[in-house]
Amino acid sequence: MKKTIATLLACAMTATVLTGCSGADKTQTSAAETTAEQTSADKTAEETTEAQTGEESEAADAATTGAPTLRVGSLKGPTTIGLVSLMDEASKGESEGAYEFTMAADASELAAQVVSGDLDIALVPANLASVLYQKTKQGIEVIDINTLGVLYVVSADDSIHNIADLKGKTIYMTGKGTTPDYALQYLIGANSMTPDDVTIEYKSEATEVAAVLKENPDAIGLLPQPFVTATMAQNENLKMVLNLTEEWDKTQPENGSSLVTGVTVCRKEVLEQNPEEVETFLKEHKESADWVNTNVADAAELVAAAGIIEKAPVAQKAIPYCSIVCIDGEDMKTRLSGYLEALFELDPSSVGGQVPDDGFYYLHE
Repeated sequence: MKKTIATLLACAMTATVLTGCSGADKTQTSAAETTAEQTSADKTAEETTEAQTGEESEAADAATTGAPTLRVGSLKGPTTIGLVSLMDEASKGESEGAYEFTMAADASELAAQVVSGDLDIALVPANLASVLYQKTKQGIEVIDINTLGVLYVVSADDSIHNIADLKGKTIYMTGKGTTPDYALQYLIGANSMTPDDVTIEYKSEATEVAAVLKENPDAIGLLPQPFVTATMAQNENLKMVLNLTEEWDKTQPENGSSLVTGVTVCRKEVLEQNPEEVETFLKEHKESADWVNTNVADAAELVAAAGIIEKAPVAQKAIPYCSIVCIDGEDMKTRLSGYLEALFELDPSSVGGQVPDDGFYYLHE
């Protein structure tokens, strides 16, 4: 269980912080090993020639159609879960568009590849998208929201029903000065409380928060999925007493913003040169996210196979609480802009120093 929790921590926290948390970066070698096993030492020259001819034919077909392959990068965490059906279809040659998928353990890896032009599309933390927009001189656009809130308050304390019930209590969490911290601070203020009304004890790792909850179930922890699921498995008395996404929604009766974990960004150059291909990706991304939410057991198998969550049973329990979506257009803009404005008020540097202008949002017809 300790190994499982450590793995889940690495994948969960990268979706909720600005630059991603350090975690065990497991290199996935299964595909390469399978290829090596299938390639025998006595492969004949004739077989090699046939393979090369086939590859040349495929390349010629691609050149004839002129359809570009979109390079898509994502994180090993909730932001990628909604993609697994599309990733599976693409690997079998069954997707409508042509894609090359890569996963990273750290959001900063994806950011660097977007800036360098090595990725066309990336699924990144919402506030990092804003930072990238400033860094690339408005060279990217957000095309959809892929994950809403994944933060939950976990405890066996039955007296907690809303944020106001946290007054006078101690909350254990990780990530001081990161988006989970900002989200909690915002909700405290929105519920007519001050930071002095609660005691926040920051831990360096979520395993430490889990250890506190295991020893004292009445303690209160703030954790992201899928780490919540693993922590609750350690003590049957623990439960999700607050969903921060729902608590955020209660504070937004007018502007309609949401607690947003992950968004999908595309380089503006790619949008301008290949608009139809990007639209196809958007359509297939939505279909994939819908499939994941409808076929949780099958999706969990794909999630585990992709290395996003180590074990399928854990993934199956976590997926319904990972807020997997594919929201685009005006709804995306409304939800995301309000969220970024809230972060800006708490710490301008968290969104790159300023709230993005309208050019940040891709509003297709």
